[in-house]
Parts: sequence; C-alpha cells; structure tokens
Amino acid sequence: MDDTDSQLMLGLLFSCTMFLSMSQASQVPTFMDARSVFYKQRGANFFRSSAYVLATSITQVPLGILETVVFGTIVYWCGGYVALADRFIVFLVTLFLCQMWFTSFIFFLSSGLPNLTIAQPVMNVCVLFFVLFGGFLITRGNIPDYMIWIYWMDPIAWCIRALGVNQFLAPEYDVCERTGTDYCTKYGKTVGEYSLSVFDLHTESMWIWYGWVFFIGGYFAFVFGAYFLLEYKRFESPEGVVTIEENNDEKVTYSKMPDTPKQNEKIIEIFETDTEEGGVRTMRLPVNPTGRGVAIPVTLAFQDLWYSVPMPGGKKDEEIDLLKGVSGFALPGTMTALMGSSGAGKTTLMDVIAGRKTGGTICGKILLNGYPANDLAMRRCTGYCEQMDIHSESATVREALIFSA
Repeated sequence: MDDTDSQLMLGLLFSCTMFLSMSQASQVPTFMDARSVFYKQRGANFFRSSAYVLATSITQVPLGILETVVFGTIVYWCGGYVALADRFIVFLVTLFLCQMWFTSFIFFLSSGLPNLTIAQPVMNVCVLFFVLFGGFLITRGNIPDYMIWIYWMDPIAWCIRALGVNQFLAPEYDVCERTGTDYCTKYGKTVGEYSLSVFDLHTESMWIWYGWVFFIGGYFAFVFGAYFLLEYKRFESPEGVVTIEENNDEKVTYSKMPDTPKQNEKIIEIFETDTEEGGVRTMRLPVNPTGRGVAIPVTLAFQDLWYSVPMPGGKKDEEIDLLKGVSGFALPGTMTALMGSSGAGKTTLMDVIAGRKTGGTICGKILLNGYPANDLAMRRCTGYCEQMDIHSESATVREALIFSA
C-alpha cells in the first residue's frame, strides 16, 4: 500500500475498526436468548445478577483478544504500516479496547430492550450514527455545531483518532520532506501532522491515552448499566392481560384469611365466603405436624373461559375463538390431567390460566380458593412448566416442578 496516501491508510484503519467492532452486532440474538435463560435461573436463585454479568463479560475477553491479534496482525503488516513494535502493540490494544466497548454496549442494549424485534432496529440505527459521525466519511470540521456532540461520543471516531495519531506521529512521518515536497515550508507541519490535519484529526500523542480512557470508562459504565437493568428491570411479565381489581368487600375478606400455620400447630382454619348470606363460614381441619411449615391448600377453578385472537388475514375486527366457555377445577393434593387430541387447546388453556398469553382477548373467571386470581396471586401460588423445558428422565414429578416451574 502507498504509505504516502493518508486517505488510503486511514481508510484501511476505518475498515479494520468497522470489521472488528460491528461484527459484535451479531451477538444481539445470542444475548437476548441468554437473557431469557437468566430470568428463569435468577428467579430460582441459582446465582446473583452480578455473577451472571461478570461471567458474561469475562468470557468475551479471550475471544476479543483472539480476533484482534489474528485480524489485526494480518491487516497491520500487509497494510504496510510503520514497522515498529511499540506502534504495533498500541494498534492492537486500541482495536481490542474498541471491540470490548462495542461488546459491552450491545450487552447493555440486550439487557434494556424488551425483545429482539426492538433490539435489532435500535442497533441498526446506532450503527448508522457510529459510521456517519466516525470522522472519516464526514470530517470533524464538516459536522454541524449542534451535532458535534455525537462525534465526541462516537467510539469509531475515538478509535480512528487514536490509530491515526499512533501511525502518523511515528518517526517515519516526523519529517519535513517526502516525495519531493517540503511540508514544513509549504504547510508549516511535518508529513504526519499534515496527513492528520487533512481529516481534522488531532496531532498530539496524548489522544491515544484519551481514547483508551474513553473505551475503558464506557466499558465499565455499560457493564454496570447491564447489571442494573438485569437486577431491577425484567421483561418476562406477560403483557396485554387485563386484570380486575377486587372490590372493598373482597379486600376485607382477604384480610380475614388465616396466616400459614407454624410447625407446632395441629389445626388450621379455612374461611369461606357465603355469597348469598354475606357471612363468613369457618372450617377447621386437623393437620398432622411433619416438622415443616404447613401450606394452606389451594383449589384452582376456572369458569366460562373464552380466548379469542384476531383472524389471520381477516378484517380488522374479525376474531377467532380458540377457547369457548371452558370450565373446570383442580383440587389440592391431586394430579389433574388435561386430555385431548393435538390442537384441542390444552396448551392454550394452560397458558391462559397461567397468564402467559400476551395478546388476544380473555374472558371468564379464574379463581384461587374462590377468589379472583390476578397475575401476582398466580405467580405466588402456582408453578408452570411445559414440554419445551428440560426434563430429566430420572427426575421425579416433584423434582421436575421444583426445577422447571
């Protein structure tokens, strides 16, 4: 490559930066899938959010080093850059830090956006701004003043600036005359300083350190932001399900329900509401102490459940009914099986009862011990697992429920 053509040399640096950095965008689906597993395992207290974030961040480092060393070595020596060990090491370190910045940025986006449908367009828009304001396609002097802040937040710009300074401030370019032109007399700058000024890049070596500080600071900021989002913001709750608030009478009845008996108690009381007379009846049940806390039995009932979804390819208000007035119940201490042919609606019914349907219209009643079940009550009183979960053939039903539900 002609080392006198600054545009060609900076163009290769720009392409190298883009290849290593933007290749991380392909990890968005991977991070989103891993987040779904994390929600499930975090809910079962398998580990802390900080442990997951730390492990994810550390596992990206070896791969980043390998990609940077292999690709960067080929580009640097085949591109005809300055043959000095210190310049080569700075080149690799800068590329690696920029790549880690992008990895943490994508991890942060994957942690803070609801789903892949939203994450990918947002990532594409970010890539557009990174490329446009990277300082190569549009130089710093041609960016409007009201948008210059994007340039100073652009990791591509910081990487190009650091790599350009590292290359053109080398002793090979710290001369006045090259290819028959006296740059000091004609422009008042050395060959390297003139090459940098053509693209409005700074000509001080400290900008290499500034770039490293930017990458390291941004990396830790995004990792901490991802931890904060994973710990305090979840996107696993079903949306689009309408719950009905209890009236005052029901709230009073809830307050009269007994607490969970202690280990040494042998009698529990279950309060039932008499809807016709407006009173409360008490039923006392003997319980044999087992040395462990006794949970109150819960009866699940559903009455006249309807579930409708929009007709595919139909009119705007046209719907198809997947469940039509289904009623049933499940008693505590028993196993209830839903049996039917494929496509009969067994899984659909279970998803509706568990509150896992995010679209369509749901009508009917779902009751826990005779009380309307909202999303919070269902999550506290029930567990849910399905055929797509991992079920070991050696596990008991109880173990499968504990692990999967």
